[in-house]
Amino acid sequence: MLEPATSSSHTPPKPHTEATQKALDFAIDAARLVRDDKATDVVVLDVRALSSVTDYIVIASGTSDRQMHSVLKHVADLGAARGFTAFRTSSDDKSTWLLSDFVDVVVHLFEPAIRAHYDLEMLWGDADRIEWERPDQLNRDRAGLNPRRPE
Repeated sequence: MLEPATSSSHTPPKPHTEATQKALDFAIDAARLVRDDKATDVVVLDVRALSSVTDYIVIASGTSDRQMHSVLKHVADLGAARGFTAFRTSSDDKSTWLLSDFVDVVVHLFEPAIRAHYDLEMLWGDADRIEWERPDQLNRDRAGLNPRRPE
């Protein structure tokens, strides 16, 4: 017999297994690497409760096609070192949206206007955001105002 549907639209996240913990660690380290390579507005989303295709999505904005390609190569190198081989990597003709799919983690790099147009954060609006910044780094809100010092 089927269970009745619940009224809640938000499914609680699945518990972490060893594999999902490795994927989370890779997603966080990928986000840190992307930021270290000067990408901006980096976000890590936990989509385990929303997607059967991947567990985590990393989204960031780049400043040029050259920089974005370089960042994606660095992420691929990190993935290979961690046992996450890119299943597929793709980009559009003008390199305004680059993507690398590591199965459990998908990394998106956008030119800022294209990112605003596709607005993946809104598409995955029910996903939990993962804190990825290093504790010793200065945190800022999305507008770059109101600096918070780590406690």
